[in-house]
Amino acid sequence: MRITTKTEISAYPLLSRGKVRDIYDVDEQTLLIVTTDRMSAFDVIMDKPIPYKGVILNQITLFWMDKFRDIIPNHLVESDVARFPAALDPWKDELEGRAVLVRKAKPLPVECIVRGYLSGSGWKDYQKTGSLCGYPLPAGLRESDRLETPLFTPSTKAALGQHDQNITPDEAARLLGDDVARKVRDTTLAIYEAGRRYAAGRGIIVADTKFEFGFVDGELRLIDEVLTPDSSRFWPADQYEAGRSQPSFDKQYLRDWLTSQPWDMQPPAPALPAEIVDATARRYREAYHILTGREFTA
Repeated sequence: MRITTKTEISAYPLLSRGKVRDIYDVDEQTLLIVTTDRMSAFDVIMDKPIPYKGVILNQITLFWMDKFRDIIPNHLVESDVARFPAALDPWKDELEGRAVLVRKAKPLPVECIVRGYLSGSGWKDYQKTGSLCGYPLPAGLRESDRLETPLFTPSTKAALGQHDQNITPDEAARLLGDDVARKVRDTTLAIYEAGRRYAAGRGIIVADTKFEFGFVDGELRLIDEVLTPDSSRFWPADQYEAGRSQPSFDKQYLRDWLTSQPWDMQPPAPALPAEIVDATARRYREAYHILTGREFTA
């Protein structure tokens, strides 16, 4: 296992290189997804990786996909590199822990976000409009307040280097059709409720998160990453206090540092100091340990 910023796997064609993941075309039904240690924030890739972040993200996703398998099927085919095609043998050390084989899916054109607390862009929206992505909210709420009911707040999927845009559930329904929109909304809320209930028992508040879904042979499946520190806000429950920004186990620490820099949120990002890299990596490892009960060893 080694730190991996960019893969060059000649055995199969590279389909895409996203902010974090490299995706290869294995055959007509299968993709190889490699979660690298690249770090992105505000949809911009940082100049330095977070060591073994990709392994942690992949292992947390596998943990949750197994836990949610009775709620919705997922696209996973294989996660053990020992059972990968022989053509991948030269890259086993690079792929260990961070790669999966999955069924090809037709991804939905929206990200399915659910918010249980008033934070991030939702808090900014509320300050400006008194609502959150089109949902009217009571007056007088504070930053990080718990919402009475978790809200489904979808967004568009932006191209690499562009920013996602929040949309209303009605706009999502126009993109997806009423039946699919209703299905993904209900599934998003069900997974979030199950995940945050489990995390609460481990001392973590899941303030918000995003899921992605796609169709495989006409069946809706959970795809991509699930309840990771990249896709979620994880707060330590014993330090929660409404009315302020919260300490976190996710990349909010890095976001907070970036917003303190003279930066316009456009590439290139500010150079990350070693202490910011180390502190971010420590938060990822801590999240993994608390959620799964396992110590992370590279």
